Amino acid sequence: MTTAENSAQTANLRPTPRTGVLDIAPYKAGAHKGTGTGPTYKLSSNETPLGPSPNAVEAFRLEADRLAIYPDGSATALREAIGSIHGINPDRIVCGAGSDEILNLLAQAYLADGDEAIYCEHGFLVYPIAIKSCGATPVVVPEKDLTNDVDAILAAVTEKTRMVFIANPSNPTGTYLPFDEVRRLHAGLPGNVILVLDAAYAEYCRRNDYAAGMELAATAENVVMARTFSKVYGLAALRLGWCYGPAAIIEVLNRIRGPFNVSAAAMAAGIAAVEDRAFLEKALDHNDTWLPWVSEQMEALGLTVTPSVANFILIHFPDVPGKRAAEADAFLLQRGCVLRRVDNYGLPNALRMTIGSEEANRVVIENLKEFLA
Repeated sequence: MTTAENSAQTANLRPTPRTGVLDIAPYKAGAHKGTGTGPTYKLSSNETPLGPSPNAVEAFRLEADRLAIYPDGSATALREAIGSIHGINPDRIVCGAGSDEILNLLAQAYLADGDEAIYCEHGFLVYPIAIKSCGATPVVVPEKDLTNDVDAILAAVTEKTRMVFIANPSNPTGTYLPFDEVRRLHAGLPGNVILVLDAAYAEYCRRNDYAAGMELAATAENVVMARTFSKVYGLAALRLGWCYGPAAIIEVLNRIRGPFNVSAAAMAAGIAAVEDRAFLEKALDHNDTWLPWVSEQMEALGLTVTPSVANFILIHFPDVPGKRAAEADAFLLQRGCVLRRVDNYGLPNALRMTIGSEEANRVVIENLKEFLA
């Protein structure tokens, strides 16, 4: 038997995934700890330094006595709480295990072999995973000044296009599209193409020309807005997200999602978190104070920072031996400062830093001063 015949016979003895699955690069989360022995300042995953609302923590604890009971499969109370806060119809909301599940459900429902889906070159890495896992082809378009480019997206649309993913604000760049540009993008898309507005960082953006997309999702038949409780609400460990969209798409997602895809504890904490507006404002005020401070301090060190409207910054390092991003990352890790490498986002000489506590922010700046000296 030849080597080729032997390999073919061996392959037939075990299951094989569908074409394209093995081409998917596994998602790699940010690092959790440094390499030194001192305290760790984890600033790699855009988590809020204030943690969750105390009301959400208490609501979570109260569920401990009911762990043997299945949760409400429709997440009714959570959808009603979200609808009340945002002034939207709860019947047009689907909740999921993080917004990641929502994004994957949309791809699963509307993408198939031979289809195309568009996202921008530095877009969230879950997009190509969701696209490829359905057998569709990801189409990556260039950005303009590290910002989603409406003209480039529209130029990439073909008769095979079925979906466009837009993170607004964008991760890992922290830039955003004014809502007039989002409207222009939607107006240029065929009616059978779904525009997915991933607004995971919407709460942080306080610009007058920004909108998360609720109005467009309320009035268009092909727009879905996705949100998360993992960022400003501080519930990342519970995996909780939601989307709002046209009734026809929501009905489809409810057909294919898991019957109990959101835990009772996550629902209870989510309701308490979304209703605690005072704690939300506290978290936003912290970010409004420290985002510009950290950005200014970085620039004072001679580093370039992409202007951000989110709770993180993208820091660009000089292309000088000994001063590049990889070397800065190794230096910071030794001192317990855990930032995010963004090589896999196509940004090999940059680091993404979450805006952390006052102590964490100051420690990073002091260590970078030493690194760059």
